[in-house]
Amino acid sequence: MSAAAVLLVTGCEDLGTDDPAARPGPAAEDGRAASPLDNPEGTKPGLAPLTTDADRAAARKLIEKVPTKGRGPKTGYDRDEFGYAWMDTADGVPFARNGCDTRNDLIRRDGQGLRFRTGSDCVVVAMTLDDPYTGTTITWRKQKAAEVQIDHVVPLSYSWQMGASRWSESKREQLANDALNLIPVQGRANSAKSDSGPASWLPPNQRIRCSYAVRFAQVALEYEMPVTAPDKQAMLRQCGG
Repeated sequence: MSAAAVLLVTGCEDLGTDDPAARPGPAAEDGRAASPLDNPEGTKPGLAPLTTDADRAAARKLIEKVPTKGRGPKTGYDRDEFGYAWMDTADGVPFARNGCDTRNDLIRRDGQGLRFRTGSDCVVVAMTLDDPYTGTTITWRKQKAAEVQIDHVVPLSYSWQMGASRWSESKREQLANDALNLIPVQGRANSAKSDSGPASWLPPNQRIRCSYAVRFAQVALEYEMPVTAPDKQAMLRQCGG
């Protein structure tokens, strides 16, 4: 699948990095990243690993609440069904109507060493990103080739197949712009994910796979959306279930 096709399917946006894009460095979970259990609204950066028995038990308990059903057809799916990309007017989600588009809100949330366009406190033109999916540190410059994307944890196409085709337009716009469902990550990892559920794709960084499963479950529960039985089983396995 081409990069353009991936972006169409996932609703993700290229940002860009220096070349080489990523270098070994302190992974996001070892710095300022928050545990998903302590970040139920998605307003804190990153995905810290869940390592204690208590946290992993809490993770399994949360995942168990997610209902299951078969994945429906993709008939009628279009990214535009979820509103135009990175709209600031999806009411009911964090950062809405703050004068900054969703993409830049997420860069500001997760990036470090931010540099802004002259005269703007919104548009980021340079940053450092600790990518939770790969455990690498990415030095990004806006003018460089695209290497960072904003991932929809629960892909929009996946949600369409799991019931979003019958949602109101406003609810779909919320899912597409909800900070709970959005993480800036390495573009190559996100492209490999495409519209997969956890049974088909998990972050290369094994340390945060349980956290990723929790975040997937949090989004599903917030939007009263089922996942497939194989996806739920895969999520539980990441947390020791």
